[in-house]
Amino acid sequence: MKSIRLHFAPWLSAVVIALGLGACSKSPAPRAVEADLPTASVRVQTVGQEVHPTFEEAVGTVRAQLRAVVEAKVSGRVETMPVVAGQRVKTGDLLAQLDAAEIQARLDQALALKEQADADLLRFTALLGQEAVTRSEFDAVQARQRVALAAVNEAQTLLAYTRVIAPFDGMITRKMADVGDLAAPGRPLLEIEDPTRLRLEVSVPEALLDRLEQGGQLRVRVATLPQDLTGMVSEIAPAADPSSRTFLAKIDLPVHPGLRTGQFGRAAIPVGEFTAVRVPVGAVVQRGQLEIAFVALDGKAQLRLVKTGKQIGDALEILSGIDPGESVIIDGLADLRDGQPVRIIP
Repeated sequence: MKSIRLHFAPWLSAVVIALGLGACSKSPAPRAVEADLPTASVRVQTVGQEVHPTFEEAVGTVRAQLRAVVEAKVSGRVETMPVVAGQRVKTGDLLAQLDAAEIQARLDQALALKEQADADLLRFTALLGQEAVTRSEFDAVQARQRVALAAVNEAQTLLAYTRVIAPFDGMITRKMADVGDLAAPGRPLLEIEDPTRLRLEVSVPEALLDRLEQGGQLRVRVATLPQDLTGMVSEIAPAADPSSRTFLAKIDLPVHPGLRTGQFGRAAIPVGEFTAVRVPVGAVVQRGQLEIAFVALDGKAQLRLVKTGKQIGDALEILSGIDPGESVIIDGLADLRDGQPVRIIP
């Protein structure tokens, strides 16, 4: 055992001596001093708590307020259809012309009968003045003349129905027939709608129905538009859809060049209020998977890891990381470092 101690003693002594010398020579590790970072000019905004409404969204489809399925009132073969889908038309413009040969023949016959009835009435009027015919004979001739006149009016009306015209100013959205097809009452020829008057039709759950009122305004979001729209509730269905248990609400939309029928939209229905901390969108930057912001504290930039919520307009909700009353830096974040001196500019 003695030989073993003598063998390790020099090595242990060397280790002890080395540790002692290392402890004596240890000094704090060099760190970047704040004076080495340039002073950054920044703008700040004091963070405050704001009361904001909370919303529930109802989804729906953009549709035209004024739309119609155009049908023929009489049967006939389509001779011409001088319109195409997407074409704008005015009230009274020709949409389709039907074959009118049969109705024209009926009109010619009715005109001939009326001409004869007019002549008979004229002759019997003269004979009645001479007391050459009885009053009852004159009344019969007069009745036949009225029947002939009614037949002419009927044939002229039917002939006018062979011209299918636009019921209002609008756009052709769909064609269901073409030249050569047989038109008949109840068989659609075209669909037309007014693209300048649109509305969002949404399905509202029963729990949100009491939050709506006719004439109230709602914020509407359509995915293809860069900003939200403000619509007015024009109709609320009094009865629920038995299959979905929802109520149909119609929200009139303002004129916007990007709106099209068939687009998907969301209506924000207010349901309450909440208190939130919000900052401008530019005050938060993302580095990797982290969201960071800087606050100005004692003349220096202090980095904060934040958790964000919803974005409404150009404001971003802060769930954690920044407290009300702090001065958040709202620009120049890309080159800013934690602890860097800052100078606040207006």
